[in-house]
Amino acid sequence: MKILGVTSCPSGVAHTYMAAEALEKAAKDKGWQVKIETQGSIGIENELSQSEVDSADMIILTRDLAIKNEQRFSNKKVVRVSVSDAVKKAPQIMEKIAEHLK
Repeated sequence: MKILGVTSCPSGVAHTYMAAEALEKAAKDKGWQVKIETQGSIGIENELSQSEVDSADMIILTRDLAIKNEQRFSNKKVVRVSVSDAVKKAPQIMEKIAEHLK
């Protein structure tokens, strides 16, 4: 399973990175490949390539703030979560994704 995501929060500081870390850990705990792009106060980091997007099984986007370049995900399965849920409930998010992709 290959999961990609983009995290961003209104202040673009702590929660952006905390959410990315929590999602990465939860996906790795399931044995999945994962890469999370952050769109924080210092710009886009760990940017997802189009080939990575094309090969992903699921995309996770935080919904608290508009995601830059979101059109690259137009033909993919997308889950939208709040940044606080990504931080606090990442394992549950991964369980729901697993159920959905069965």
